[in-house]
Amino acid sequence: MKKKLVVLTGAGISSESGLKTFRDSDGLWEGYNVYDVATPEAWQKDPVLVQGFYNERRKQVLEAIPNRAHLALAELEKDYQVQIITQNIDDLHERAGSSTVIHLHGIITRSQSSINPRLTYPVEGTEIKMGTFCKLGSQLRPHVVWFGEPVPMIEQASRLCSQADLFLLVGTSLAVYPAAGLLDFVPEKVVKYIVDPKIPEVNRYKNIVKIERTATAGMDELQQILSAESKTNL
Repeated sequence: MKKKLVVLTGAGISSESGLKTFRDSDGLWEGYNVYDVATPEAWQKDPVLVQGFYNERRKQVLEAIPNRAHLALAELEKDYQVQIITQNIDDLHERAGSSTVIHLHGIITRSQSSINPRLTYPVEGTEIKMGTFCKLGSQLRPHVVWFGEPVPMIEQASRLCSQADLFLLVGTSLAVYPAAGLLDFVPEKVVKYIVDPKIPEVNRYKNIVKIERTATAGMDELQQILSAESKTNL
């Protein structure tokens, strides 16, 4: 039986594929205040602006390619039962070859009903056009969890974390809740690897291994660590 490796990824892994986020830019995302484009209130106020913003982000996602960190996580499936939980709305993990990915905040390559978030569709091409409706007759919007909306996958993610044999955090500052609280569900005895140039405050947790590097460089180092440990355990 392969050990279960649960991975939580954030903005830092996608930024190395050229995808900008608001993580380190004072709440600005491509020049927009996130509350003007990433809240239900913004959608109610100016759906054309919000739709256009995400159409542009979708084009960027489709033009981006998975980087070494994404590929390294997919390669780990040879030795581990890898289950990825991502805060990112891109599909780079899937395109890198990872087989089990939970998107906490939705995925931009799908649309959803404005009145029933469980009713989703694949986006044809790069744009969701205004005047395109779901089967209930409501305007389609990005399949993205906005600030102020519930995170429907958080319970499943919490269960996965509680069942981990190993835990890995890549490219997240643990600043956005409820995702930031997932570390609390990982059993105390489980080794927790953290890969990030700026390691977040985790001193209250036990069995932490810090790799203070970018996602790509850090995953290279982690692969060496795991390889050495597996040889030691033979």
